[in-house]
Amino acid sequence: MSDDEHHDVHFESTDSGASKTFPMQAGSIRKNGYIVIKGRPCKVVDVSTSKTGKHGHAKCNFTALDIFTNKKMEDLQPSSHNCEVPNVSRTDYTLIDISDDGFCSLMTESGDTKDDLSLPKGTDELDKLAEQIQADFDEGKEVVVSVLAAMGEEMICSAKCVAGAS
Repeated sequence: MSDDEHHDVHFESTDSGASKTFPMQAGSIRKNGYIVIKGRPCKVVDVSTSKTGKHGHAKCNFTALDIFTNKKMEDLQPSSHNCEVPNVSRTDYTLIDISDDGFCSLMTESGDTKDDLSLPKGTDELDKLAEQIQADFDEGKEVVVSVLAAMGEEMICSAKCVAGAS
């Protein structure tokens, strides 16, 4: 038997290796920062810190909104403990086309196309944004959409018309 037979290992994962979250001490997370609550990426809208008790740590009470569903979430953590913070990125794409089922065809800066995102929906605010994107596109304006990405999810979060487009 050769060594090759014992080391025949196959890796099924094709992940880039970049982590979806990173740890941060609860006491250093501030308002307008990001935090993971119940497995969802959230934007912190309020942080209150209680004083240390007779036997314990100061506690941080986080009030946050899910960045994709806008649902209010709350969490209580000792300020010295680590919390998960999502890696959130925002990318701009040029809108090329909108299909009948609401999926957008977007062009990246490198000229590639991205066809896996639909118009935003779920809340009144997102429905209005989708209507605005559709209206501007139907008028023939050049529309640039901002895509928010965190923890394997992506969503169109804003749009603007580019000046000087025909």
